[in-house]
Amino acid sequence: MDIKLQHVEYRYSAGTPFERFALKDVSFDIPEGTFLAVIGHTGSGKSTLLQHLNALLQPTSGQVKIGERVVEAGRKNKNLKPIRQKVGIVFQFPEHQLFEETVEKDICYGPINFGVPEEEAKRRARLAAKKVGLPEDVLQKSPFDLSGGQMRRVAIAGVLAMEPEVLVLDEPTAGLDPRGRREIMDLFYKLHQEKKMTTILVTHSMEDAALYADEIVIMHQGKLARKGKPEEIFSSPEELFGLGLNVPDVVKFQYMFEKKSGIRLGKTCLSVQELADELERLYKRGGQP
Repeated sequence: MDIKLQHVEYRYSAGTPFERFALKDVSFDIPEGTFLAVIGHTGSGKSTLLQHLNALLQPTSGQVKIGERVVEAGRKNKNLKPIRQKVGIVFQFPEHQLFEETVEKDICYGPINFGVPEEEAKRRARLAAKKVGLPEDVLQKSPFDLSGGQMRRVAIAGVLAMEPEVLVLDEPTAGLDPRGRREIMDLFYKLHQEKKMTTILVTHSMEDAALYADEIVIMHQGKLARKGKPEEIFSSPEELFGLGLNVPDVVKFQYMFEKKSGIRLGKTCLSVQELADELERLYKRGGQP
């Protein structure tokens, strides 16, 4: 399912003395099956943007096309449930949204709320729990008896049980240790590949953006600053520094090496292995670029 944003503007408290712009004339496409990372400084409009992707927020100007549905400013956009069923959002600290007495009931809540029969919802709950690495005996436990990492997996399973075509992730690894972050991101990437679903990741982690994304969008002060492939985005570290952003450690190392040595490598390296391979080629050429 393709998503297209056309001249999207959003103002909080529109028409009041407290009105402020959150998005300004944002236009770009997200082709079906893309893994898109959205990066930007705090307050750049990232979270506001993602809430337009399933019509939780509706533009005050412009339009968002989600599949065949168009959500347009100034129109009464009725029956948005099908959009919200197809576009699942995993918010920051999703475990804070758990409330049912058992894990199974929590995972089933969304599907049942959208009209899925109880037995089918339970079947989906079992499958979703398995996908996120939870043992089946967890289903009858209280989610509040689980570890923090398991609670987050329950919340993610609740979104997956909706069987979305698009998965939107808002800082999904916030608060996790390095091992937990890697496990959760590997989980999402595996789902992305297996289901061929469109995945949009809002993140402060430049490493995650470089490692997983097909394309990256940079938001700055509510505007689209840049869009491109990871190797294109990270090929200009100074531009990102100017936007108050960082770059992956391996890119920073390459940048410092090139600046001090005066030698440009043949490509922007996004992994330690790529950088090692480029430095080996440079060594074999006697240090000549």
